[in-house]
Amino acid sequence: MRFPTLGRCGMGFEPPVPGRWTKLHDITPVCRDFALVIVGAVLGHEVPSRRGRGPPVSPCQGRRTLTALLLSAHGVARRYGRRVALRPTTFALHPGDGVALIGPNGAGKSTLLSILAGALVPTEGRVTAASPDRIGWVPQRPAQYARLSARENLELFARLADVPAPVEAAERLLGLVELTEDGRPSAELSVGNQQRLNLAVALLGDPDVLLLDEPTAALDPRQRRRLWEIVSQVSDRGGAVVFATQNLEELARFANRVAVLLDGELVFDGTLDEFEHAPEADVFA
Repeated sequence: MRFPTLGRCGMGFEPPVPGRWTKLHDITPVCRDFALVIVGAVLGHEVPSRRGRGPPVSPCQGRRTLTALLLSAHGVARRYGRRVALRPTTFALHPGDGVALIGPNGAGKSTLLSILAGALVPTEGRVTAASPDRIGWVPQRPAQYARLSARENLELFARLADVPAPVEAAERLLGLVELTEDGRPSAELSVGNQQRLNLAVALLGDPDVLLLDEPTAALDPRQRRRLWEIVSQVSDRGGAVVFATQNLEELARFANRVAVLLDGELVFDGTLDEFEHAPEADVFA
């Protein structure tokens, strides 16, 4: 199955049909694509390499050979006309991985995460997943229906994903992320609370792989601690987490592996100890 793209509209959602729960075919294309991604998309799309041979592998890629594989990208790249956002990249996730994805602004971190999540189709290469319906994605920007409350958003996405007991699931996740439901539209929530709602939606599918794009940038210290308590549970139970960050303290505390992107190229992928002794450790110097 080929995965749909988000198109030019980004994350701008249209309001749902008033007075009833919106079915998948009623939703605008942008929201439908996001719903499939955020609660567990079918990621088994394949885009053949245009070079007629296997995708190139950089020297820092392909070093891990564990048999268990949760998610993998094979030579994925993304171009916009002549501009290269991500050069051919091979990347794999295994149980227990906590990967800090770092690099300066514009290095390709969000592009890679969007491709791994299935929200963005690569220009070349392919992404495969062991359990395509167990992928959670937390993008940088708010990704909810602006006119629905936090609870209504969670119930909507739960129903779209056929999550059992959607009302109870919404209640549980509101409590998990410590988000108070007061009936306000999500557009009126603070940026930090919108980000917590993003996380709650991503957790609806009980993901084995959780992808987070600078998830703590808008959170206060208490909210950050709570987010990492929740996120750590995914890798602790045998899942994998990838988080883009500019915070080196988060890297040191919550990652056991580091991937460095520079100018759209994966220049380092190794353990935290290897990173501390590598030239790439000066990426933010």
